[in-house]
Amino acid sequence: MNAALPGHRRPLTGAGAIAIAIGFNAPYAMLAATYQYPAILRRPAGEALAAFQDGGASLILTWYAFALFALALTPLAIALSLSPGRIAERPALSIGAAITGALAGLAQAIGLFRWVFVVPGLARTYADPASDGAARAAAAHTFEVLNAYGGVAIGEHLGQLLTALFVALVAAMQARERKPISAGLGAVTAIAITLGLGEGLMLALDQSGALFSLFTIVGFAGLTLWLIATGVAHLRGR
Repeated sequence: MNAALPGHRRPLTGAGAIAIAIGFNAPYAMLAATYQYPAILRRPAGEALAAFQDGGASLILTWYAFALFALALTPLAIALSLSPGRIAERPALSIGAAITGALAGLAQAIGLFRWVFVVPGLARTYADPASDGAARAAAAHTFEVLNAYGGVAIGEHLGQLLTALFVALVAAMQARERKPISAGLGAVTAIAITLGLGEGLMLALDQSGALFSLFTIVGFAGLTLWLIATGVAHLRGR
């Protein structure tokens, strides 16, 4: 039985995969240029809050766009995984990929939305000349806790774990459908993202996670290529 999507859904899903692959990297590049992201996350909270306040509304909107593209993985994962053929031939892989991909997008978006709805208030308090030392210290401490839980634990660790599992499950289906390029890219991506999880664990152990962060960079570069390859395959009707 053909594992293809219905004809009217295939171009939309393929275009969506490519759009998310490109779109997710656009705000990331802007944040790297304007906010020194992700290195800023490992610097003192006061420095990160001061730089955030200097970024103004444009920085907040960039974070908002970043979160929306992460959230867009949720419907894309469902569309990629739950094709009629895949459900019929590989129901466990299909349903598992849809669930893990949807949760991955949600977890990463939750982590990123903190920069839109919580961090601006902390940054204003920290930068306000009327704030005393206690208020600034409280804002910095809250930022550290928020970054550790909402950022490292939920957005990075849980989000990346679910993303790696989603990619691995879809890549397994692609391998069985004789799509070696996308399957191979997916396997490498899943492995690299999984190895990158060690960064958060090392931080929890008060150790340097610099080595593991390299795997994360490689993993998300691979994710971009995998989404594009998957999207192109859908557009070509393969």
